[in-house]
Amino acid sequence: MTGHQLEVMGTPAVPGTEETLARLLADVAKLDEVPLDSHFFNDLGADSLVMAHFCARVRKRPDLPSVSMRDIYRYPTVSALAAAMVDGAPQGTAPGTPPVPAPDTRPRPPAEPTGRPHYMLCGVLQVLCYLGYACLLAVVTARGYDWISGGSGLLQAYLRSVVFGATLLVVLCALPVIVKWLLIGRWKPQRIRVWSLVYVRFWLVKTLVRSSPVLLFAGSPLYPLYLRALGARIGRGVTFLSRSMPVCTDLLTIGDSTVVRKDSLINCYRAHDGVIETGPVTLGRDAVVSEATVLDIGTCLGDGSQLGHASSLHTGQEVPDGRHWHGSPAQPTDAEFQPVEAARCGTLRRAVHGVLLMLTAVLVYVPLAVGCLDVLLSRILEGDTALEQAQTSPAGWAFYVDVLVVTAVIFACAVPAALVVLATVPRLLARFVTPGRTYPLFGFHHAVHRAILLLTNSRFLTRLFGDSTCIVHYLRWIGYDLSRVEQTGSNFGTRVKHESPFMSAVGTGTMVADGLSLMNADYSSTSFRLSRTAIGAHNFLGNRVAYPTRGRTGDNCLLATKVMVPVDGPVRHDVGLLGSPSFEIPRSVVRDSTFDELTNGNGLRRRLAAKNRHNAVTMAWFLFAGWLYFFCITLLFACAASLYPQWGTAAIALANALALPFTVLYFILVERAVTALHPPGPLFCSIYDRRFWQRERYWKVPSETYVQVLNGTPFKGFAWRLLGASVGTRLFDDGLSITERGMVTIGDSCTFNVGSVVQPHSQEDATFKSDRSEIGSGCTLGVGAFVHYGVRIGDGAVLAADSFLMKGEVVPDHARWAGNPARPALDGGGGEG
Repeated sequence: MTGHQLEVMGTPAVPGTEETLARLLADVAKLDEVPLDSHFFNDLGADSLVMAHFCARVRKRPDLPSVSMRDIYRYPTVSALAAAMVDGAPQGTAPGTPPVPAPDTRPRPPAEPTGRPHYMLCGVLQVLCYLGYACLLAVVTARGYDWISGGSGLLQAYLRSVVFGATLLVVLCALPVIVKWLLIGRWKPQRIRVWSLVYVRFWLVKTLVRSSPVLLFAGSPLYPLYLRALGARIGRGVTFLSRSMPVCTDLLTIGDSTVVRKDSLINCYRAHDGVIETGPVTLGRDAVVSEATVLDIGTCLGDGSQLGHASSLHTGQEVPDGRHWHGSPAQPTDAEFQPVEAARCGTLRRAVHGVLLMLTAVLVYVPLAVGCLDVLLSRILEGDTALEQAQTSPAGWAFYVDVLVVTAVIFACAVPAALVVLATVPRLLARFVTPGRTYPLFGFHHAVHRAILLLTNSRFLTRLFGDSTCIVHYLRWIGYDLSRVEQTGSNFGTRVKHESPFMSAVGTGTMVADGLSLMNADYSSTSFRLSRTAIGAHNFLGNRVAYPTRGRTGDNCLLATKVMVPVDGPVRHDVGLLGSPSFEIPRSVVRDSTFDELTNGNGLRRRLAAKNRHNAVTMAWFLFAGWLYFFCITLLFACAASLYPQWGTAAIALANALALPFTVLYFILVERAVTALHPPGPLFCSIYDRRFWQRERYWKVPSETYVQVLNGTPFKGFAWRLLGASVGTRLFDDGLSITERGMVTIGDSCTFNVGSVVQPHSQEDATFKSDRSEIGSGCTLGVGAFVHYGVRIGDGAVLAADSFLMKGEVVPDHARWAGNPARPALDGGGGEG
């Protein structure tokens, strides 16, 4: 059975295994009996949730080997599963293939514990840092405004705006570098206990680095230069497209002509059991890091090697020179992940592009922003008479009317104006880039491509129109090819992105849950090429799917959450794909077809019309909540500007300091208002059920991105509690996202890494399912880990980086799980194929 062994741990199978498995499955699935040769999904009508509970029951039996969901799909009958248990070798170990190292789960030396005084002191110091930054911005802003307003004439005002804007840009970019070298010096591999004084320094540097304006220049030649200034060893000709800035930069080494694509996470640190662990990440020459990847500390890509999309390297993994790996954790493959050839792109070309980019920012964008601020402040501060001055102060009613009218007009005009721009400018620009042709980076064609990318990826508009019938019209408006649309009212979620809408095609009857990224461009470190990215008809795509230009899927496919879409082999039809690397699963199961009759027939038009009315109200709520926030923030700074002549810089500093707490409290109140009558709870229903529409309103109206500002502080757990989550004490949250806050229970002293997600719901075709998820005390979720609904993670358990814990799974206490889909990690460095 070499190459097809069950992934088992511990005791080998014993006689009577088939009967034992059949009894366990009958008990879990509530069946009278289970024939040994009956297919779990096709014959018995089970689904992945039932089989996850079955796996958990099997793992509790000491006389049976442990099984995973991957094994269930590979051996979908009791007889096949029992036969595979004969040998305890790791799954997928082919002759001559070296085993893939398991994630680093070795016991760490205990760090000195930090008590409640450290926890509180850390919070106080973080607040003081925030207030100090707010005051610094206030001083700079006030001095700049005074200087600009003292100029005479439009030309002098523009020139002063350029000088001030350029100075401010340089200061904001240089500040993280200066603070890093003063507080840290050079990063070294070390362990930092969270909430300690050393951690405060780490947090301050991390926060400043990841809020630097240089992030706006991601993908440009300026980005590697900035990483070098922070201490990274970056070779010549490196192209870094990811906006996730590495933090412990001295531990990052990138060789010449390497490309790192967008949505990659290379932090050079991780959090584990309340400790920050820093470690090296090494990328050799001519290496390729594809989209949506995670590189944990202590990993290495050799010269000329490639890491595929939706993949990860775990601590201790090293890709040999010239080899291609994919999967989570990665393993060898023959697939090609950089199909575009190199082009001439020398140092002079990169230097000219960087200079032009800086000049554009300094001469156009910065003066425009400063000028708008100058006009607003002048409108508020200037008055010809005492009556006008009284009316334009916070004590006068005209002051509030002015702010209300201005913000309402701006907000009302913004959406139509944006739609007009998106319908014209990108189409004109697209004429200058030919699909299928390879262009060098950092030239005219690349600038045009970047302009199209930035213009057409509007998060606000996709959130506004997503989860409604409007989304298909919007995507067509900006250039998508959607064939003949079969309107469901939920064809796309609220997050869809691409690199070129004119190269994006989605077939008839296809539905997308959320988080789709269409990889329309292939990159090398010196070139790019646009290609048509086409998703077949009657597909369903789960959450966080990165679809490449050469995706090998056709019609009637299910692409599960976080799946790695294959780029080699035959075109898949009429199947489901799960995992990274992906493997085939049933396209659908009986439970998911419960509401199929609601998706067709004479009643569909009536149900769709009702959903449209509900979605229209939801969109109105979203716009009103956004405008009200815009009005309040504008009012806050308008009051500060009007009080500036009397209070001086203190007025601006106070407004800066109040902006963040106001934002957090505002959106918490908005979320509470949305969920007051319909709090999220367990659901199994059709997308044409009003309870699902209410859930869509909950996802759309309140913003959740503001919570990420509190990452790494004691206040993140407090915010989760205000939003309805049951959170224990001393939570360390470095970037967790929770889609339904009130459906999650988190124990004491948990550690969550950046990019981790808890999503207590799933949608497959027209069926929506959600259930509560429970995370025990002392748990750790790795970088980019994803937890689905209806799961229970035991106390002290660890979910490794980039893992996908499927619905219904039960992770035992102190267990170590890894992979996509997640399964128990093998001890002793065994394989994880």
